[in-house]
Amino acid sequence: MEFAHLTVLSLFCLAFVGITATSSGEDYWQSIWPNTPLPKTFSDLLIPSGKTNSLPIKSEELKQYSTLFFEHDLHPGKNFILGNTNSVGSIIRPFTKSRQGVTDSIWLANKEKQSLEDFCYSPTAIAEHKHCVSSLKSMIDQVISHFGSTKIKAISSNFAPYQDQYVVEDVKKVGDNAVMCHRLNFEKVVFNCHQVRDTTAYVVSLVASDGTKTKALTVCHHDTRGMNPELLYEALEVTPGTVPVCHFIGNKAAAWVPNHTADNLCVM
Repeated sequence: MEFAHLTVLSLFCLAFVGITATSSGEDYWQSIWPNTPLPKTFSDLLIPSGKTNSLPIKSEELKQYSTLFFEHDLHPGKNFILGNTNSVGSIIRPFTKSRQGVTDSIWLANKEKQSLEDFCYSPTAIAEHKHCVSSLKSMIDQVISHFGSTKIKAISSNFAPYQDQYVVEDVKKVGDNAVMCHRLNFEKVVFNCHQVRDTTAYVVSLVASDGTKTKALTVCHHDTRGMNPELLYEALEVTPGTVPVCHFIGNKAAAWVPNHTADNLCVM
């Protein structure tokens, strides 16, 4: 009986610890931004074990991260087909010569060939600052420290599932030099938060081929010297350092930018 009592008590304590771990991140969020919902993109950071049972980014979602285009393509009426870089699955990100921008999609496609430690401790790209975080509190502290203010907002995409063809309905600029936080494609919940200078973030309103309306977080790089030359030439027939290059950001990532208006903190 005593053993059974201890077992039940232990299970109760484990459950309580799990609930506390989950709520503490949300409580910290609410203490800084009261009455502001947590973006769905960051919900994995509330998992008590810090580990999921499957990879967060499915193979069909990789196209969200591997669509490259020019900044002048961002206008109403423009048609996009996701995934114009077929070699994403075959190019491995070299750690001795780090590359920026689309390297996250390259790395995600080659997750089995690189360890989490290799990625987080690899050299940074040109003009890049990065930090791997495994808790919501760490992410919040990191972005507040970076901007020196709590007047910031998080923006994320909500691509429609199983839809690859879209037409642009509207384009809105949301800020320059955003801090991007990407969920890395491992079972362990870790986000790579990084900033690359000379970038502009947009929210692009899209309409899928089936009529579904969605929004896509988009980043344009004005300094492309550190980008992957094979990938740029395959997609756009340009070389690094010549013209600005843009790409969509998938559903498992968000951009932090200054909030200069009375808008809600989170745009999803």
